[in-house]
Amino acid sequence: MTHYVGAIDQGTTSTRFMIFDRSGAEIARHQLEHRQIFPAAGWVEHDATEIWENTRKTIDVALGHAGLAPSDLAAIGITNQRETVVLWDKATGTPLAPAIVWQDTRTSALVEKLDGDLIRERTGLTPATYFSATKIQWLLDNGLRARAERGEVLFGTVDSWLIWNLTGGLHLTDVTNASRTMLMSLTTLEWDDELLALFDIPRAMLPEIRSSAEVYGTALDGVPLAAAIGDQQAALFGQTCFAPGEAKCTYGTGGFLLMNTGTDPVRSSHGLITTVAYRFGDDKPAYALEGSIAAAGAAVQWLRDQLGILDSAAMSETLAASVDDSAGVCFVPAFSGLYAPYWRPDARGAIVGLSRFHTAAHITRAALEAIGYQTRDVVEAMAQDSGAALDCLKVDGGVTANELCMQLQADILGVPVSRPAVAETTALGAAYAAGLAVGFWTSVDDLRANWREDRRWQPAWTDQRRAEGTTRWRSAIDRTLDWVI
Repeated sequence: MTHYVGAIDQGTTSTRFMIFDRSGAEIARHQLEHRQIFPAAGWVEHDATEIWENTRKTIDVALGHAGLAPSDLAAIGITNQRETVVLWDKATGTPLAPAIVWQDTRTSALVEKLDGDLIRERTGLTPATYFSATKIQWLLDNGLRARAERGEVLFGTVDSWLIWNLTGGLHLTDVTNASRTMLMSLTTLEWDDELLALFDIPRAMLPEIRSSAEVYGTALDGVPLAAAIGDQQAALFGQTCFAPGEAKCTYGTGGFLLMNTGTDPVRSSHGLITTVAYRFGDDKPAYALEGSIAAAGAAVQWLRDQLGILDSAAMSETLAASVDDSAGVCFVPAFSGLYAPYWRPDARGAIVGLSRFHTAAHITRAALEAIGYQTRDVVEAMAQDSGAALDCLKVDGGVTANELCMQLQADILGVPVSRPAVAETTALGAAYAAGLAVGFWTSVDDLRANWREDRRWQPAWTDQRRAEGTTRWRSAIDRTLDWVI
C-alpha cells in the first residue's frame, strides 16, 4: 500500500516537487528557479522547455531525498501559475514562442477594444491583459496564425504543458485553469464559440476541459496523474476552505485572495472576478470570488534585483524592522498595472512622500506595508460583494515567512492573520485533490482534520493609525493613476 502523494507546484519564479503523507505532513521537496525574461517594458516571458526540464529534475531529486521510488506514490497532482500561455508544435511538442506570463501587459491595446459586458457576463472576468485570450491572439497575430489554422499548433496554460509532457501527449486542462482564459463559459464549463470568434482563436488549438480531481492518465512509471488545479484555487483547497464564506490569501509573486461562494457563482460589482474554485469528478463545481494583486513578493524582488538595496528577500524583514514605521513613505508597486479592484493595466509604480530623511529601510518597510494595503483594498471589495465581513484571514505562500509583513497585514486589516503549519498550501492542495481522486483520502473531512495553525498575528495598530495609513495609501494610488497619460 502506498503511503504518499506527490505534487508538482509550478509557480511564476520556480518549480518544486513536494511529497506528503496521509496526515498532510511534508516528507520531501526540491525546488529550482527559472529565468524571468523581460524583453521590453511590460513584457514578461518564460522558457517553457526550461520549466519542463526543471519539473523532471525536481521530481527525481525529491524522490531521491526521501529514498522513494515512483511506485511509492499513490498519485501526483499539478498546480500551476495560471493564465501564462504556452504554444507548442502538435507534432514535435516543441514550444513555438516564449511563454507569455500572466504579468505581461503587451496586449493592452487589444484589451481596450474588448466588449467588457460580454466577457464579464460569459466568463465572470474583467477584461485585462492578465488573462490568457489576448496573449494567444497576440502570438497568432505575430507569426503563428497560419500554422494554427492548419491544426499544427496547440495552446495550453502551464498545467496543460506539463500534462502533455508527463503523459506523452494528452492535451487536457481543468476547469480552474480554463476559467482564467476569457474563453470558457462560467456556467457550461465549456469553451465558448462566441468568445473564440471574438479573439479569432481556432478551437482545435484548445485542450479538453476536465475536472480538477480525476485520473487523467499515468506518469512516472505508471503513477496516476490525478489532479490539475490553478495555484490560487489549490491554496484554497489546501487551506480546507470548502464551505461558502471561507477565504484565504496567498502571498507569492503576487497576492491572491479567494472566498468560496458555493455552487452558485456570485457576480462582482466592486472590481473582483468570479472564478471556478474546483470541481471533483462529475460533482457540481464550487465557485469563488477572487481579488488579485500583481505585486506582493515581486515588490521585494524588485528592491533586491533592480535597486540592489537587499542582498536577499529575507533581508527585507530585518531592514524594515530597523525603523519604527515608513515615516510617511508609500510604495505602490504597480509594475504590471493595478489589478483588483482598480483594473488599470496602464498604471505604473510609484514611491511617494520621499525626503532626504528617508533611507532604504523606510522604502523597504513601505514595500511590506504595500502588500497589506493592496490586500485591504480587496478585502473591502469582497465584503461589499459577499455581504460577509472577514473575521480572520488565513494566509499562505512564501511571503508569510516574513513575520513583520504578516504583523503589518494584521495591523492594516484590523483582524487576526493565521498561518497554517504547512505554509506551502498550494502544493498541499494539489496533493489533496490527487489523493481524493484515487481514494488516498476518502473525503474533505479527512483534509479538515489535517489542518493545524502554526502562528497567529493579532492587530496592534489603533483605529486612528489604521485610518491614517489607509488615507495615505489611497492618496498614493490616486497619484499613481493621475500620472498615467
